[in-house]
Parts: sequence; structure tokens; C-alpha cells
Amino acid sequence: MNWSARTRAVNSGRRDGEGDPANVPITPASHLGLGYAREDGTDTWRAFEDAIGDLEGGHATAFASGMGAISAVFDLLPSGAEVVVPTDSYAGMRDMLGHAEASGRLRARRLDPRDTDAWLAAAGEADLLWLESPTNPSLFEMPIAEIARAAGAAPATGAAVGSDRRPIVAVDNTFATPLGQQPLSLGADVVMHSATKLIGGHSDLLLGVTVVATEQLAEQMRAARRRGGATPGALEAWLALRGMRTLPVRYAAVSATAAELAKRLGEHPAVVDVRYPSLGGGVLSFELVGAESADAFCAGLRLIRHATSLGGTESTLERRAARPSDAHVPAGAIRFSVGLEDPDDLWADITQALARLE
Repeated sequence: MNWSARTRAVNSGRRDGEGDPANVPITPASHLGLGYAREDGTDTWRAFEDAIGDLEGGHATAFASGMGAISAVFDLLPSGAEVVVPTDSYAGMRDMLGHAEASGRLRARRLDPRDTDAWLAAAGEADLLWLESPTNPSLFEMPIAEIARAAGAAPATGAAVGSDRRPIVAVDNTFATPLGQQPLSLGADVVMHSATKLIGGHSDLLLGVTVVATEQLAEQMRAARRRGGATPGALEAWLALRGMRTLPVRYAAVSATAAELAKRLGEHPAVVDVRYPSLGGGVLSFELVGAESADAFCAGLRLIRHATSLGGTESTLERRAARPSDAHVPAGAIRFSVGLEDPDDLWADITQALARLE
């Protein structure tokens, strides 16, 4: 049967043999007989990997964090390879790439995510195209399929993953989740998620995952995990799978609330700009007049937490330009992760904090 994503999120990864538990249990073991967990994995890891792989349409490998997953993707590349990344993108990834660049291991090219022509040109020259759509924190959307087609038409030059084409196309799909888009179906080779965020969904774990198009590439991701040691904890993998079971209903709820709040913010005289992705999701961005107003707004909130990270059941927001790593973002820009609270309560908190600015 062709079950919906909502049904598969609830049922994928379960074991259905006679006497099997309804939920795959936590396996807190370093070895299983002659098998070593770091090399062979555990049933808890595999259940989560099976489930997220089903939703993304590929082969999944879980890691101890999103950064561990990103590191494994970079590990595919030979020394001196060129990586193209968006100027507006996850700060942790940019920091990792900057370190690799400073040490001479990789070369980096940074492009505006809105400059599609530049990305299409880079597809014929680079070794790895690292895409985010929507980007973090500004929520710019990138034409994944168009860039992937250009990469597929590029001449083969001996890609590190043994592919017959260049470059590798990787997409950070953390904000969209598999419910918003499936980049592998758009031509990407690798999808990465920080499962810490929307997939886990409860602000209680650190976990990353890659999903790739081929079993050959999946084995390379697992080999990178073995070498790097970024293995997921048993509890974290179990919690991420439990969180994923409710992802479709949470995603639908936060998308509806975020869309409504984006509309209301766009009509408020104190708000300069609002950005909300066309594919939905629970994250939006809006801008106030300058850093002072944005800081005062954040300090005036009573319900919404002024905190970093995103994707939990609770609403959080942050002025990202206050962090040196995101100094490129407008000073008054605020990234808002919408939770599961009553939309009218969230709006009441927003309006009372905005009223303090008058």
C-alpha cells in the first residue's frame, strides 16, 4: 500500500515479528556478542534510521549531532576539494568549513543563496554544493531541483563518492523536514538533518542524520561515522524516533500557526519585513527597526522564550545578528520558532511586547 507520510511516520521502523514489542526498546550496549556498537550499530539506531529513511526516500545514518552528520559529509571529499555554501547558512557549518579552509584541507566559495545563476555556474566547477532551503536564519529558498540538474550535467571528474558526476549535492533539510520537501527526489545526493530540532521536537536530545540516494554512499557515511566516532546515544536515538512519530501532526500545527502569525506581523506597523517559506514549517523571520528595538522586544516577552535553537514544542525567538557568526543578518532581524501554544496567546504576547516599543 502507498501509505501517507503521516501513517509512515507512526509505523516505520517498528518490528512486526510475533512477540516483538510495539516500540523498539532502548539498547544501552557497547557490544553485542562479537559485534561492536560503534561499528555495527544497535536496533535502536536502526529503527530510527529506517523510519527517517522511509520519509526521505533513501538510506539513513544517525550521528551524535547535526554537526557530526555535517562532518561526515565533508569527510567524503579529498584534500583540496572546493565546497560551495550559502552566505546565509547555519553558523556551525560555516565555522567547520572555515577551520578546514584555514588548515588547507578544503577550499570554500560563498555565494548568495538568492543568486541562482552563480550557483548554476558553480555546479560545473565545485566538488560539493552545500544547499540550505530555507536558509538559516534568513529563510531564503533555493531552487534545489534546478541546481541539482546543473550538477548532473557537469562533466565527471572523479568524485570522491565514486559517482559518475560532479559535484555532490547536499541539502540541509532541517527547517523543511521530510514533510516539507524530499531533496533526494529533487536530484540531491545527500540530505542532512539536525534531528535535535523539529524531528526530535521536544528540546531534549542532540542527534543528527544523513539520508543518501544510494547504498554505496550510505556505506561511506557509515564508514565516516565509524572513523569519527560520532555515534548516537541509545537514549537519544530512542527519543528522536519517539519524537518523529508525532512530526506530521506537530508540523501541521506549527505551520498553521506560523502562517497566521506571519500574516499578522506583516500587518503590524512596527514590523519592517516578514519572511515565511512557501513550503510551510514552523520557523519565520521578521525584522524590526534596528538592534535596540529588537532587543527591547525580546526582553519584553512573557510567554515566548528568548532562546537559541528551534523546533521544540515551546516557542522561541532570537536576534541572530547579536551573534558575531551571524553579523551579516540585518540588526533588527528576529528568527522565530513557533511552538504548539495557542496562536492567540502567542499573538497577545507579541503585541504587548511590540507595544512597549511605541
